[in-house]
Amino acid sequence: MDKNFNNVTLAEAVPAAGTVAAPDRDTLKTWFRIMHMGRVLDDKAPNYLKQAIGWSYHAPCAGHDGIQLALGLSFRASHDFLFPYYRDLLTCLAAGLTPLEIILNGISKATDVAGGGRHMSNHFAKPAINIQNVSSCTGNHTLHAMGLARAVKKYGSDALVFCSQGESSASEGYVYEAINGANLERVPVVFVLQDNGFGIAVPKSDQTANVDVCDNFAGFLNMKIVKCDGKDPVDSMRAMNEAIAHLRSGAGPAMVYAHCVRIGSHSNSDKHELYRSPEELAEARRQDPLPRFRGYCLDHGVAEAELAEIEQRNLADYNEASDAALKAPDPDPADILQFVLPDPWVPEQFPDGLPAGAGAPVSMLTAINQTLKEEFRHNPDTYIWGQDVAHKDKGGIFNVTKGMQQEFGRERVFNGPIAEDFITGTADGFSRFDPKIRVVVEGAEFADYFWPAAEELIELSHEYWRTRGQYSPNITIRLASGGYIGGGLYHSQNIEGWLTGIPGIRVVVPAFADDAAGLLRTCLRSRGVNLFLEPKFLYNSAQAKAFCPPEFAVPFGRARIRREGKRLTVLAYGTPVHFALDAARKLEAEGVGVEVVDLRSLSPLDTETIFASVRKTHRALVVHEDKVFGGFGGEVAAQVSQECFPWLDAPVARVGSAFTPVGFNRILERAILPNTEKVLEGMRKVLAF
Repeated sequence: MDKNFNNVTLAEAVPAAGTVAAPDRDTLKTWFRIMHMGRVLDDKAPNYLKQAIGWSYHAPCAGHDGIQLALGLSFRASHDFLFPYYRDLLTCLAAGLTPLEIILNGISKATDVAGGGRHMSNHFAKPAINIQNVSSCTGNHTLHAMGLARAVKKYGSDALVFCSQGESSASEGYVYEAINGANLERVPVVFVLQDNGFGIAVPKSDQTANVDVCDNFAGFLNMKIVKCDGKDPVDSMRAMNEAIAHLRSGAGPAMVYAHCVRIGSHSNSDKHELYRSPEELAEARRQDPLPRFRGYCLDHGVAEAELAEIEQRNLADYNEASDAALKAPDPDPADILQFVLPDPWVPEQFPDGLPAGAGAPVSMLTAINQTLKEEFRHNPDTYIWGQDVAHKDKGGIFNVTKGMQQEFGRERVFNGPIAEDFITGTADGFSRFDPKIRVVVEGAEFADYFWPAAEELIELSHEYWRTRGQYSPNITIRLASGGYIGGGLYHSQNIEGWLTGIPGIRVVVPAFADDAAGLLRTCLRSRGVNLFLEPKFLYNSAQAKAFCPPEFAVPFGRARIRREGKRLTVLAYGTPVHFALDAARKLEAEGVGVEVVDLRSLSPLDTETIFASVRKTHRALVVHEDKVFGGFGGEVAAQVSQECFPWLDAPVARVGSAFTPVGFNRILERAILPNTEKVLEGMRKVLAF
């Protein structure tokens, strides 16, 4: 039972692409064996919940049997890539999962090959053979499939990408973005839409005006749409072959639209009797694909005794697999902090993140631009895309990427559509192709335009944890952050208070050119997801200029003491570091020594340096550009209060922006955002306590 259940190659199971050859007797028996075992597992799944063993989420696949068999058998394990969705039990069985692996996932055991019980049941995966671990965010894996297909095409692979979902998930905007991108770039991906007429209890007629959702995409120039009876394995195989032939021609992506029937409820938490009539349910059972295909096999030369033997053997194999699964170990709660983030690259030359030597200072913008180019030369598998990052002589809204497309070509430096979800989601997919790949994306032209990509960032944040380290998205997301430019709404906000509350990502914010270069280099050489926030006010600021030593790198989680003092510790990052330094110089003239700690890395945070400074000065002021209420400074203040309370001679205080959006008029902006005077006032209050 530890071998692949289907035990059949593509050549044995599938006629040549584009043909409709009738299956022979052996093929029919193989198909029936897989379909029947899928139904056994599907029918037995609810029993585990009834016995309080597990499988608390189960979306039955009965009624989708034909298309799921065809999809699973079309996939070539360890060669192609498959993105199943939560109803794809039979697909995954046909694609290479064993009955034991299906059950281990269902009851969330530590030996579940999808992720060791870390993900919801019925989310089947096996990354070792390229069956991807897909989340519960319905349909968002279309973006990952498109991004992976982009990598397949760029690297000249003959692999195919298969992406499966229900028809109702096509209502999501990011599904349109993925299909539009796949059509534009003509990448080798098949989108399989399994239409059973319902999105949980919502009928398809409430989702779209077209009877067939695929007709919503009929205007896409390069995509071939193939409809089929998803209850019929033969017709489904015909459709898959037509789609695959289109992909192999290089003409573009394909969509297979399979008409299915939902025999059971949406899931075990749904009661379809509340919205489906007895007559409708009886008709759904009448269309059951399994007995229909059994009759087809009998009509085409397979003996009743042969089918009965298959059924008997499947039940015995199921019982054996179930017994083994029940004996498997449960996840260890002591392991919850494993695989939150992969270990980062650690620079040997600059272990403390402090520069050495002297030379001509450069602006932060120049430092970022130079470092990007140096890292693209260092690793030829580095890519960047985003909105407006490369067109003729322009390199982004601030020209940070100027000259990159000219040097590295359109294959590595290119524009994405104005779709932040697409930009970020395709990076998730692209990085799956090879762990040596590093992707940089401008997630949005301004940080406060990043919200459409929020769910893709959440997806990225738990990929490594959810798969138990089997997949690490190696992606750096660059965002121009903050105000002081008269930008107003959507051009001047800070979002790090939200970002730092997400486990599974790193967040860094430089205040000087050298740290911008050093942190960016570490981001690009590290595995994992990194948010690189660039204070755009500092791009060309004379205050932020600094000498950048060759190969300079700053380790994650290392703060930098910018000014030493004994009376007060100021903890700051980004633009307010300069306000703190200006204010500290003014107090120095009065004989008061203020220590300014540039945090640089927010997550991970250098608490060792922070606590050591506060224990020395006995006072702490946290300064940042973001709102005080709900801002990242609240976390810093809480940790200082908790760990340094015996040393504190005054409450930990904070200076930041007002609890309001940043206004466009410069008068309003000045009233809202912190500045040197406000920081100086905050310092005096803490010192006077």
